[in-house]
Amino acid sequence: MKHRDLAAVALILGLSLTLCSSQIYVLTDKGGLGRAFDGIGGLSGGGATSRLLVNYAEPYRSQILDYLFKPNFGASLHILKKRVIFVFSHDFDIPDGTEPSHMHYENDENYFRGYEWWLMKEAKKRNPNITLISLPWAFPGWVGHGKNWPYDFPDITAAYVVNWILGAKQYHDLDIQYVGIWNERNYDSKYIKLLRYTLDKSGLDTVRIIASDSLWEPVVQSLLLDPELSRAVDVIGAHYPGTSSVKEALKTQKKLWSSEDYSTFNDEVGGGCWARILNQNYVNGLMTATISWNLVASYYKDLPFSRDGLMTAEEPWSGSYVVESPIWITAHTTQFTQPGWSYLHTVGHLAQGGSYVALTDGKGNLTVVIETMTRDHSVCIRPPLPPFNVTSQNATFHLQGSFASIKELQVWRSQFNFKTKKSSFFETLTPQKLFDGSFTLELAEDEVYTLTTMTTGQKGSYPDSPPSARFPKVYKDHFNVRNPPFSEAPDFADQTGVFEYDINMTDPGGSRRASVSLLQVPTPSWWF
Repeated sequence: MKHRDLAAVALILGLSLTLCSSQIYVLTDKGGLGRAFDGIGGLSGGGATSRLLVNYAEPYRSQILDYLFKPNFGASLHILKKRVIFVFSHDFDIPDGTEPSHMHYENDENYFRGYEWWLMKEAKKRNPNITLISLPWAFPGWVGHGKNWPYDFPDITAAYVVNWILGAKQYHDLDIQYVGIWNERNYDSKYIKLLRYTLDKSGLDTVRIIASDSLWEPVVQSLLLDPELSRAVDVIGAHYPGTSSVKEALKTQKKLWSSEDYSTFNDEVGGGCWARILNQNYVNGLMTATISWNLVASYYKDLPFSRDGLMTAEEPWSGSYVVESPIWITAHTTQFTQPGWSYLHTVGHLAQGGSYVALTDGKGNLTVVIETMTRDHSVCIRPPLPPFNVTSQNATFHLQGSFASIKELQVWRSQFNFKTKKSSFFETLTPQKLFDGSFTLELAEDEVYTLTTMTTGQKGSYPDSPPSARFPKVYKDHFNVRNPPFSEAPDFADQTGVFEYDINMTDPGGSRRASVSLLQVPTPSWWF
C-alpha cells in the first residue's frame, strides 16, 4: 500500500476513533423550532448604578458606551432596562443612590431631569433596534396620598407611569416597548388591568406589560385563574430564578424572562456565572431573555454591591475604566444572534457537564453557544448553587434539517484559566470545517465557544484608559453653571432625597446657583 493511502486510512481511522469517544449531539430544525429569542440586556438603576458614567470626559465616555451597546464591538446589548435605564426615575432611596422623578408632585412634569434620558438616547444612537424597558422601583409619596402603597389610588399610579412613557416619546423620541409593575414588591391585579386600559386609551397599545419582576409565584396562578389579567400581561418576568422556571408558568403560554439576574462581582467567577446562566436559563427554564443587574458598575465602590456590573467605570475624575469578562461572555451570544431568532428544540446539557444552545434566524443562519463552566468558577451571588461536576470531554455535533448543507462555521472561544490567571476572552479561531455535517470539539473545563455562520463578529478595542487614581483630596463646586447639561451636579451621588441645580436668591455671597434638595413628601420604599 502506498504511503498516501496509509495516511488516508489513518485519517479515517482517527476520525472514527474521535467520533467513537465523543458524545453526539444532533442540531436540527426538522421538528420545528423552539421559543423566540428576546435578547440579552442590562439594567441601569436600582439605585443610581450609572451615576458616574455621565461625568466621564470624552473620549472615555463614548468608549464605555460603545463597549456596552455598539453592535459587533463589545457586549452589543439587545435590551436596556430602566429602573431607571429601564425604569422610571424616582425620588426615593435605594442601595446605590436616588434618582429624580419626572413628577415631584402631581402638577409637576419635567422630562429632562437626571441622566437616564441621555443614557437611553446614547444606547439608541448606537443600536437603533435596542429594546427599551421601564420598571418602577418606587413612587413619589404623593402618588399614594402620603401612604406607603401605590395601589390605593391605581388611576393616579397608572397615570404617573403612562406619563413617563408618553414623555419619553414626546421629548426624546424614545419608544418604550415594555413596562413592569413594581420592582420585587406585591402586585395588584386591579392595577395591572387598569394600567393596560390606560396604556391603550393613551395610544400605547403596542407597549407590553411584564409581571411581576419578583418570583414566579403567585403571579403565575393569578394569570391562570383570571383570563382578563392574562390578556393584560404579555411577559412573566422573574428575578434570580436560578435558571429554572415552574411548570405552571409554561401553562400560561407567556414569554418567560429572567428580567433581573447576575448581580455578581464582575471578576472571572462573575464572568463564569454569567456564561452559565445565559445558556441554562433557556436550557433549564425556557427563559428567552436575561437582563443583568447592573448594566455598568458606575457608582462609588464603597456603596453596596460594588462592581456588580458587566464592566466597571467608577472613576470619571481619572478616566479609568475596566472592560470586565462579562462583556466578552455577553458577546458570545449577542454578536451572533438578534431578537426574533428562534432557539432550536435540540438544546441541552453536555454529558460531562456544561450546556449548549443553538439559535437560527430561519434563513439558513445558525449560532451554537457552548459553556463548560465548573461549579466553583460560576457561582452567582444568588440563589444558592447546588453541586455539579464538569470534566473535559469531546463533543460531536451533527447538523441536520436545513443546516445539513453547512460546510464551515466561524469559531470564537473564551478560556478561563483560574490557575495561571491568564485567561483569554472572545478570541477568533480557525473556522471549523464540517465533515458529513458533523464537527467535533475538545472541550476543556471553564470554556465558552460560539460556532456560527455569521461572519460579522469583532472584538472591539480602544487604547488603554488612563491609570486609576484616588478621588481628589480637595474638591469644590460653586454650582454656578448657567446652562448645566444635566440637572445634577457632577460627582455628587444622592443617597436620600434628590438634589438638583437651582437658583438661590438669598445667597449673600453673590452666587445665585446651588444644589438644592427637592424632596417634599416621603416616598414608598422599595426594600424597607
